[in-house]
Amino acid sequence: MAALTNGANPRQPDHPVHPVFTDRWSPRSFTGEPLPDSVLATAFEAARWAPSASNAQPWRFVFARPGEAAWDKFVSLLAERNARWAARASALIVIVSERKVERRGEVVANVSHSFDAGAAWTNFAHQALLLGWHTHGIGGFDREAARRVLEIPDDFSVEAMVAIGRQGALDALDKEFHAGEAPNLRRPIGETVFAGIFGVPAPIELTQSSERANAERPNAERNAA
Repeated sequence: MAALTNGANPRQPDHPVHPVFTDRWSPRSFTGEPLPDSVLATAFEAARWAPSASNAQPWRFVFARPGEAAWDKFVSLLAERNARWAARASALIVIVSERKVERRGEVVANVSHSFDAGAAWTNFAHQALLLGWHTHGIGGFDREAARRVLEIPDDFSVEAMVAIGRQGALDALDKEFHAGEAPNLRRPIGETVFAGIFGVPAPIELTQSSERANAERPNAERNAA
């Protein structure tokens, strides 16, 4: 996996998890090196196996790489501030999701289309990391322009853009972004997991020391961190 820009990873889990979950973060500095077809195919294959309601698989991905005919169109969709770093990615991807699904012979609204597309994106991001490539999800872009320019049908929602590339050096990034170029932290799960009623603390042990969490990880996982 690619090295961190600002030193060691500050993320220490409270419970034993595979390091892929804490090692995945969203850098803005990319080298711009070519992204092989094999990497894209494997990451999209991982996304393919995401769970979805009724196995509807509502996600779709539209991508372009630098030098390809559509690349400038993709860059033009980005908010100006995001274009300053994402234009150096090795590919840009637009994620969309189908809002309807066929159930028992009837076409109905798929209320979980965005949720399921998020599951596919997560698979993509983790698989990319395992191959040595970083991803950065982007919300700041023109969705209506994306629909028009990429000819996305009306029954699909435009969800997000994603930049993917090899992590670049800090000095290759605009100084405005330097302070944020490091893995951020997460709330403890005691603030997000409740028992029975929203806001009621769960009567299980939800916190422990990072030393204990690390000790309980399998040896192979500790060695891979």
